Amino acid sequence: MSHVPPTTTNSGAPVASDAHSLAVGADGPIVLHDHYLVEKLAQFNRERVPERVVHAKGGGAFGTFTTTGDVSAYTRAALFQPGVQTEMLARFSSVAGENGSPDTWRDPRGFALKFYTSEGNYDLVGNNTPVFFIRDGIKFPDFIRSQKRLPGSHLRDNDMQWDFWTLSPESAHQVTWLMGDRGLPSSWRHMDGFGSHTYQWVNAAGERFWVKYHFTTQQGIDNLTADEAAQLAGSDADHHIRDLFGHIEAGDFPRWTLSVQVMPYQDATTYRFNPFDLTKVWPHADYPLVEVGVMELNRNPENYFAQIEQATFAPSNFVPGIGASPDKMLLARIFSYADAHRYRVGTNHAQLPVNAPHSDVHSYSKDGAARIAFAAPDVPVYAPNSAGGPAADPARAGESGGWESDGAMVRAAATLHAEDDDFGQAGTLYREVFDDAARARFLETITGHVGGVRRDDIRERAIQYWTQVDAGLGAQLRAALTGAAPVETGEPATASVPVA
Repeated sequence: MSHVPPTTTNSGAPVASDAHSLAVGADGPIVLHDHYLVEKLAQFNRERVPERVVHAKGGGAFGTFTTTGDVSAYTRAALFQPGVQTEMLARFSSVAGENGSPDTWRDPRGFALKFYTSEGNYDLVGNNTPVFFIRDGIKFPDFIRSQKRLPGSHLRDNDMQWDFWTLSPESAHQVTWLMGDRGLPSSWRHMDGFGSHTYQWVNAAGERFWVKYHFTTQQGIDNLTADEAAQLAGSDADHHIRDLFGHIEAGDFPRWTLSVQVMPYQDATTYRFNPFDLTKVWPHADYPLVEVGVMELNRNPENYFAQIEQATFAPSNFVPGIGASPDKMLLARIFSYADAHRYRVGTNHAQLPVNAPHSDVHSYSKDGAARIAFAAPDVPVYAPNSAGGPAADPARAGESGGWESDGAMVRAAATLHAEDDDFGQAGTLYREVFDDAARARFLETITGHVGGVRRDDIRERAIQYWTQVDAGLGAQLRAALTGAAPVETGEPATASVPVA
């Protein structure tokens, strides 16, 4: 008897044939009650779930996070206690492209992490840049639409991109990152990651701190030139996915060192700019990095769809000792990400193996499509109850009062800081971090992009935008654009590298 297992239906019954439908005679009509044929075709029709609206193209791997430092003075979170090792999942992605787009387009990269801690899942959903284009979530749908495709021609459009950016001056810092060398990382292994937002840490004594996360690649930063990126976009659209998978397969496990900046809680009220503004970084001279531990990716997914495409990351997934801040973008994402997963993957997406916590779940959520887990029949399905069901406990959740009760600070946060301008840090990045060669490449990049703008008023705003970043840069850009006719392709000026 053969040891090859039999093909079965999805309900486990043996299948008679994978090659021949049940028909009336050899050449007759196929019968509807060939239920395996119907199941097979219906399953095929439904193989895809809706792709992510943003971060659609990506890949990832499993690994571990090991806490090597001692930050217990700042947080009681179990995964960040000395010596603790936590299983985790990382997903890297581009932002603006669709699922089939090349990995090497100029774009920010998503840096999404899921830690399967002993106290529940902690998701840290960041990027490879420490800032973002906007500071308020109400603008996010508009921003993303401006970076996608025109509704008529279905082409990407420089006018939309620069119209939004130049009417949203808070974007200057992130656009400076994007148009710089780090807008084209050579691989996911060779880029840093950031939590970007400000988060709250709470220690065992209930003391609160503000923190920012920095994941520094141990492989070193390495970027592509625009020409190299364009060539790879045509020759190997999956370059970043292939690179990560291949290195892990060969035992060359990539690692990142996690450090945090820690701001005393009361500093936020008087700091020189709004520390909850996602378009700003905290200077390291003010708040130096404190080492926390090491992230290592050492296991490839066994099935991409089940473990990467269906993986859901949500900033709302906190654990005791870690919480939100008054960052308006973070607060909007806390709603929108989990809601996107309910739409895209399903109401019970958190029960899929890749998303399920490794700790016990005692939840009052009930029913819905694809429900897998359920309580025993005698466990009540409502709260409060007097039948011994689970009970909420603020102390066990690590809550000890938070910024939500500090009304004066929240109301004043946007008006108490002397340096709350949109262009200052972008100018510092351009003048003091970029070297001469990087500045020359930067000018070439933005000239190409702004050169693709057709409308004169948007082009002029783009010049003024960069003049606010640096007066000399604005003058150089104007000179470079003088006499250049707008590109009439409907595609970005650097046609092979649309940006987010």
